[in-house]
Amino acid sequence: MSGSWRPVVAVGCHVVFEDRAWQVVGLEASVVRLVDEQGAAADVRHLCGSPGFRVVGAQAVPGAPQWGLFEGVSERQRERALAWQRHIQEVECGLPAGPGASGVPRPAYDPARWSMAEREQAKAEELTALGWPKVSRATVVRMRANYRQRGLWGLVDHRTTRGSSRTGRADERVVVAGLEALRRQRGQSKGTVAGLRRLTVEILDEAHGPGAVAMPATFYRLVRALADPRELPGRPARTATVPAAPFTPTNVLRPGEQVMLDTTRLDVMVVFDQGVVGRPELTIALDVATRSILAAVLRPASTKAVDAALLLAEMAVPHPMRPGWPKVLELSHAAVPYERLLALDARLDGAAARPVIVPETVVVDCGKVFVSEPFLAACETLGVSVQSAPPRQPAAKGPVERTFGSINTLLCQYVAGSNVTLRGRDVASQARWTLPQLQDLLDEWITAGWQNRPHEGLRHPMMPRACLSPNEMRGALVAACGYLPVPLTGDDYTELLPVVWKAVTDRGIRVDHRTYDHAVLNPHRGHPSPVTAQGGKWEVHHNPHDLRQVWIRLPNGKLTEIPWIHRDHATSPFNDHIWQYLKTQVARRPDRDHYEAALVRALDGHAGQDRAALPGTGRPRRA
Repeated sequence: MSGSWRPVVAVGCHVVFEDRAWQVVGLEASVVRLVDEQGAAADVRHLCGSPGFRVVGAQAVPGAPQWGLFEGVSERQRERALAWQRHIQEVECGLPAGPGASGVPRPAYDPARWSMAEREQAKAEELTALGWPKVSRATVVRMRANYRQRGLWGLVDHRTTRGSSRTGRADERVVVAGLEALRRQRGQSKGTVAGLRRLTVEILDEAHGPGAVAMPATFYRLVRALADPRELPGRPARTATVPAAPFTPTNVLRPGEQVMLDTTRLDVMVVFDQGVVGRPELTIALDVATRSILAAVLRPASTKAVDAALLLAEMAVPHPMRPGWPKVLELSHAAVPYERLLALDARLDGAAARPVIVPETVVVDCGKVFVSEPFLAACETLGVSVQSAPPRQPAAKGPVERTFGSINTLLCQYVAGSNVTLRGRDVASQARWTLPQLQDLLDEWITAGWQNRPHEGLRHPMMPRACLSPNEMRGALVAACGYLPVPLTGDDYTELLPVVWKAVTDRGIRVDHRTYDHAVLNPHRGHPSPVTAQGGKWEVHHNPHDLRQVWIRLPNGKLTEIPWIHRDHATSPFNDHIWQYLKTQVARRPDRDHYEAALVRALDGHAGQDRAALPGTGRPRRA
């Protein structure tokens, strides 16, 4: 087999199969009969495709010609490589045209008369006589090995195919210092190349002494070669000219398999609690499989970690019908298997036609809200895995980004204040809605509009031409996958609220100059908590967006609501932002009760100021 150009399995040859030596003793159709040294026989159907199979004594087979690379070199190099191919074939089989060609080998290259080493020496002498520079037998051996490993591409002179260095002839010390300067600036606020040059000079002076290394005049070109195009100093962090890296979209087949969370500034002008007009923040949870908006929360200022945690609970709790909503918005009228769902959970009776889904995986970006401890703890409590989207690649969260655009075109354009590039003059004076009113409008639109509107991306495999609505798609997938997580209860919602540890005194529970009291606390006043190890303090949950009550965990293990003693004076919810603002406006009193009463009076005046600031009753005042 040593003279064969390609390995051939024939009767009598020796092969290696399953790390053992065998001899081929028979061939019949696709069956090869093998016998080993001990006389054991085996019939094999997939011999050549088995791992580790090879023919003993056969030479390596050159791969297919890399014509794409081969066409990229100069014509002179191509001619030289083709000439070497003919010479190597003549050395190995005696004919320049290769094995199988007709003809008689030249006397110096007849394999029957001369060994391989003698034929290699004869070829080296022949090429030297023809004027080829520096051709020895070692050169012929090396070219044969290259041809065996890389085919025709191995015969090309690769000194002509080497690419140029990114840094050119720059001093290696300057290159190392530039990379160190870029590393120090990674994650920091971006500056200009001039600032990076100054930092590079400082690094060089520290390493080699002041003025020991001169800065090249081509430093700007060097920085462009070393820096990531998306992190180049002097350019924005997100450049439209840099294409996003390729990604593979994830295929989801059941509701809740993948839910995307994101936050954006809504293109709507609303009146906040302080009478100030501005744009709220919208945080939504979108189910990728059904394109259902599971939860949507509006906040006047930056969204907090507790908002993201409560978003998980809101999407897993049935949405109640609001006063004034028509009966057609009930879940019983939606395109879902209502009777089957009601048999599993009686709380769905009378609920709104909004999906209730406990997500398996949530996809978030690298915002502080979604990487905070409260949010991650809430996900761990609910058994939800968190998957981070790659940075600076909005296409990785394309469904939720596109949903924001749909909300702007389908809802926000009909509310005072539109996109910043489309709004008219004095749009702040046209604001007519408060934040709670806009939240009600958003919830009703999601239930009545979005969930029942056909979506181009939702197709049933049995009806590929028909666009399905999110509710219809959820009904189809629930029937197909037969999987429905049990929704959370109101107690689960309370469990996800932030926790503070407080003592139960004779006056009740004191939280940030607010007193909460109820008769249920009478047996526990002055006693340490028997169910916690926090120095005897009691576990108290509170809602930062409604401070009119707290929840305490009693010895029976249940969370019990404790009202604020001044809740009768606060008829509407108020958040922690307003309370902290009032504390800056009211002078501290030595007596805690008098100070709390003064804060309550300021809260009443603040609420009256907000009512007077509504559009149509006067010019909005700034708190």
